[in-house]
Amino acid sequence: MNSLSIFLPLLGLLSFPQNQEKVEPKILSSGFIYETAPFPQCHASTLLETPSGIMASWFGGTREKHPDVSIYTSVLSNGTWSVPQMVADGVENETFRNPTWNPVLHQLEDGKIVLFYKEGPNPREWWGLYKVSEDGGKTWSKDIQIPAGFLGPVKNKSIVLPDGRLLHPSSFEINRVWTSHVEITDPELKTWKKSEIDGAGFGAIQPTTLIHPNGKLQLLFRTQQGEIATSWSSDSGNTWTKMVSTGLVNNNSGIDAVTLKSGYHLLVCNPLKKGRNKISLFGSADGITWEELLVLEDESTGEFSYPAIIQAKDGTVHISYTFNRTKVKYLHLKV
Repeated sequence: MNSLSIFLPLLGLLSFPQNQEKVEPKILSSGFIYETAPFPQCHASTLLETPSGIMASWFGGTREKHPDVSIYTSVLSNGTWSVPQMVADGVENETFRNPTWNPVLHQLEDGKIVLFYKEGPNPREWWGLYKVSEDGGKTWSKDIQIPAGFLGPVKNKSIVLPDGRLLHPSSFEINRVWTSHVEITDPELKTWKKSEIDGAGFGAIQPTTLIHPNGKLQLLFRTQQGEIATSWSSDSGNTWTKMVSTGLVNNNSGIDAVTLKSGYHLLVCNPLKKGRNKISLFGSADGITWEELLVLEDESTGEFSYPAIIQAKDGTVHISYTFNRTKVKYLHLKV
């Protein structure tokens, strides 16, 4: 089995041991970010460690694509999640609003938090926006539109390159054609450039990033072909190899991955050809050979999907995912 994605500040902070011991994750805590909310459905969570605690964000509303779908945040502090707060919506005027989609949180080196998200009637017509918070997510700036032709990170977290630039894994869904690329910006998000990736027959979106020795990068992709695809870069994301299969089965649903400080890689995905009723944590020492480490959910029916995964400064791992479209499930792991 094979596949993966990432989020770690600086490549230089990672050490890559030659002999990686078997990872045996232990669940420290699990539960829901909220029990009740002013919206019936939710989806597409993202996680970020902040000085105040673990911040989560997701979209919630009547149902996906409904105009009232907005972006919410909550912070885990002293073992308790704060009441979800609406921080972005698609209101255009007094009579018209769009749904919002796929928030992605990122903290800049100066401490500011960036909330990337999408607005529009559907993924074929949406556009990218972001807001900035200078007070740990208590308040947010007005929305700033990303330049035309760019979306920012489409589902999974951005990473910081060795030279300080940001790499945003992204993709387009246009006219039923799925393509992936990365967008590279300066830290202030002023200049944007795009690096295309040859799908080599895969319809692939929503890449996630892994970090390897000597600055090598790996992307893992959700595909229409029922398996996770991968591509590699040896020049800080400027060019990428053609996509190939990892051999990992996936049901055309969102994935996410992270490279740990040790250099070991973790991936969360739905290892099914159809359905979203099982979600698991996989591990790999090289991003090529994968093993299932932990089954997070496995039911005859239900939806457990669109995971997010990060490693905190204390070395523990945090995971969130959609739970039956009504709640956001959260797990805290020791690895």
